[in-house]
Amino acid sequence: MLVLLPPSEGKAAPEVGVPVEVAGLSLAGLAGAREKVLAALVELCAGDEERAAEVLGLSKGLRWEVAKNAGLLTAGARPAGEVYTGVLFDNLGLAKLDEAAYALAERSLLVFSGLWGAVRMSDRIPSYRCAMGVKLPPLGALGPYWRTVMDGVLPEVADGLVLDLRSSAYAAAWKPAGEVVGRTVTVRVLQEREVDGVLKRSVVSHFNKATKGRLVRDLLAAGLEPSSPGELVDALAQLGYRVEVAARGTARKPWQLDVVVTEVH
Repeated sequence: MLVLLPPSEGKAAPEVGVPVEVAGLSLAGLAGAREKVLAALVELCAGDEERAAEVLGLSKGLRWEVAKNAGLLTAGARPAGEVYTGVLFDNLGLAKLDEAAYALAERSLLVFSGLWGAVRMSDRIPSYRCAMGVKLPPLGALGPYWRTVMDGVLPEVADGLVLDLRSSAYAAAWKPAGEVVGRTVTVRVLQEREVDGVLKRSVVSHFNKATKGRLVRDLLAAGLEPSSPGELVDALAQLGYRVEVAARGTARKPWQLDVVVTEVH
């Protein structure tokens, strides 16, 4: 099982620590591309702050992120599982998993990143700010940039079920192709509630992340590693989730599952 996750915008910053070693990160085939993005981001942020903030889409209250990016080469690094924060990762609760569940997380979770392409939970990285939607000089839009490299690397590790929980911006960095498509599953979270005596469903946004975080945590904690979309449906039902198959996978489109909730929290 390979679970694809988006990163969090907010990140915990280690106060001290050994700087990132790009060559030591997993998915070694991305090393050269990572070096180029890192160099371009540092160069941008070491220059004109106004221009850097504009390129990165930073508000005035986040201008301090420019200086942080400028110091990435010497900034302390820590495991990605500790760096990424936010709703999804808070509900994933990696720090609360037992040893076996954490080991499963390390081998099955992959977080996509505008800066690193994709990293595993144990990869040591510094806190940074660089979304996948950024057009980074001189590399251009990072989604298409990473897709070119990912197409030669990701199929090697996507050898079983692929549970794709990424947002659309990060999904642009790699799209499953060939036989991988048929064993890829996307998830939509729907809230069902009664309105004027009629049951209605709506897509949730903020709570979408919370539900996906809990869903992954529950799979890890139970030690479940489904190897096919059908096994995933059974596993989630076993864990108490209300799951419906919205679309079965084809040679061109992944499976889509709807997770139906009545409360959002």
